[in-house]
Amino acid sequence: MERRKPTNLWTLVLAGGDGTRLQALTQRITGAPIPKQYCRIFGNRSLLESTLTRIASLAPRKRTMTIVNEDHLAIAGDQLRTLAPRNVLVQPRNRDTGPGLTFSLLSLARRCARARVAVFPSDHYVANARAFVAHVRRAARLVDAVPDKIALLGIEPERPDSELGYIEPAGTVAGHGDRGAYHVAAFREKPAPEVVADLHRRGGLWNSFVMVFEVARVVELLRRERPSDVRRMEGLIDRPHASRAAYDDLPRWNFSSDFLARIPRHLMVVRAGNTGWSDWGTPQAIARTFARYGKTPPWMETPATAA
Repeated sequence: MERRKPTNLWTLVLAGGDGTRLQALTQRITGAPIPKQYCRIFGNRSLLESTLTRIASLAPRKRTMTIVNEDHLAIAGDQLRTLAPRNVLVQPRNRDTGPGLTFSLLSLARRCARARVAVFPSDHYVANARAFVAHVRRAARLVDAVPDKIALLGIEPERPDSELGYIEPAGTVAGHGDRGAYHVAAFREKPAPEVVADLHRRGGLWNSFVMVFEVARVVELLRRERPSDVRRMEGLIDRPHASRAAYDDLPRWNFSSDFLARIPRHLMVVRAGNTGWSDWGTPQAIARTFARYGKTPPWMETPATAA
């Protein structure tokens, strides 16, 4: 296995979601139905601010980027004040994670052709930031050793949960098995409950959607798997003034189910334990986190233990 000289790591935070499932909750907390990543749900930082703080040791701010929607700028602006304006990528609107990530990766590739990037959702909760970052560093070292693959962070599941994506590990990555690095047999986005139960028994891992990879390699795979989407996005980047109306015509597609699930042979997974991770996709998931720490959310009408 050929080892390349490690490249400087970039970080990319995805903050373009609309958070429609939690709008009633954010309305109750802030008085407005804002996307959850901008809401201070637990503590004095928003989920976006917490994400930026958590990953600060992985890359300097000059190599930290985020993607937001144009109509989020009024909310997000103050929370992104530590980033240079050119590092805040603005898409006209949310078209799901596929277009958002394609837009971000093509933009980053034009700035740094050999970039290696760690991608983070902005709307997750992590209790143990030190352990979480250590797992990301392991994934980055794995990509240094196997640069043609995508390294995913697979969370050790606390319970079967059909609301989450699952990664099914295969054999260990040569030379890295003792550090919990595996090839991927299958990538399953929100499988049926009976499938989840079987995956749970066989050691399936939750998909955190945190991943590390060489940008050029993933752009190459995107061109192979979704060529028309890449061509259309490149055209929009080349003609930014025409992008607003053209963005409405982009097909919505999901990076996990419509791309990663198609290419399991190009994936690796790093088993990540002791992180206290939750995707906070539902009020029940948030309430479970509060209950774990013996707290009751002040904005919940019923005790957190009811979840």
